[in-house]
Amino acid sequence: MRERTAEPSRIFSVYLPISLYEKLLNKAGKGRLNTFIKGMIEKEIAGEQDQKEKLRQQLIASHKRVAKNQKLKKELAV
Repeated sequence: MRERTAEPSRIFSVYLPISLYEKLLNKAGKGRLNTFIKGMIEKEIAGEQDQKEKLRQQLIASHKRVAKNQKLKKELAV
């Protein structure tokens, strides 16, 4: 028996070309398409969040280097 999650969910329809639908069905397996697509979407969203976090960390490091460099310039000017 399948476990039900307590998380509310929504149903939506997606129109796909038959060729793409058949590829998804072959990859996921009959009766597992919903879980397969849900997993793909979750991975994509998580990947985007990881990219944003990496960019954020790079920006922080860059700002620290610039600030350190400006302090050095001031010290050398004196």
